Amino acid sequence: MSLSLFSLEGKIALVTGSGQGIGLAIAEGLSEAGAHVVLNGRNRAKLEAAQTVIAAAGRKVSIAPFDVTDHAAVEAGVATIEADLGPIDILINNAGMQKRAPFTEFPVEGWHEVMATNLHSVFYVTQAVTKRMVPRKRGKVVSIGSVMSELGRATIIPYTASKGAVKMMTRGLAAELGKHNIQANAIGPGYFATEINKALIADEAFTAWVCSRTPAARWGETKELVGAAIFLSSAASDYVNGHLLMVDGGMTAVV
Repeated sequence: MSLSLFSLEGKIALVTGSGQGIGLAIAEGLSEAGAHVVLNGRNRAKLEAAQTVIAAAGRKVSIAPFDVTDHAAVEAGVATIEADLGPIDILINNAGMQKRAPFTEFPVEGWHEVMATNLHSVFYVTQAVTKRMVPRKRGKVVSIGSVMSELGRATIIPYTASKGAVKMMTRGLAAELGKHNIQANAIGPGYFATEINKALIADEAFTAWVCSRTPAARWGETKELVGAAIFLSSAASDYVNGHLLMVDGGMTAVV
């Protein structure tokens, strides 16, 4: 009985930014738990490659290539998924990006690009999905925040601002949609070994800092986010709402 709480059999899960990295790891994990996962991103080739891997394991998977920073494309994409596959039960807002520069020199266009990808997309996709969840009186929304939803760090102020906003949007969604049996939560990853962090991982000084700052004394692996994603997507979390679950090796728990 207790293990059945984590089953996602019969559920449809849309995972944004899932052609690689954290998004793909979560999509693979949800599919292993029984969900029909819908991979989203702008690069069709990456989505098709990921689809092939998941399908080869005998799991249900589809692709939905659309730009989550384009409001009209999001609405059309979500409508197509529901028409072709059925109601979206689980939304994972994972699409994100990073840009680094001193704050006083940060280009305005860079600010807008980070906000469009990390914040506006969460609003667009969540609105398109939850307005369909509300009449059905069920649904799970899981957004990917960051340790930077809680902490500040030099040269990435737009990123920290966007991830802090994702945390507060999550709380607002819980307040407004909880009465409709929709749970909105977030995951706060720490420093994970992904494709976009290759340069940082190769930087011995930065890796030494990550290891010294994190009680686990290492970078995280993307597979270590899967358990949190399954929990927040399943019946096991039906009374969890508005929560930011840190998966950071203890980074935000210590000074």
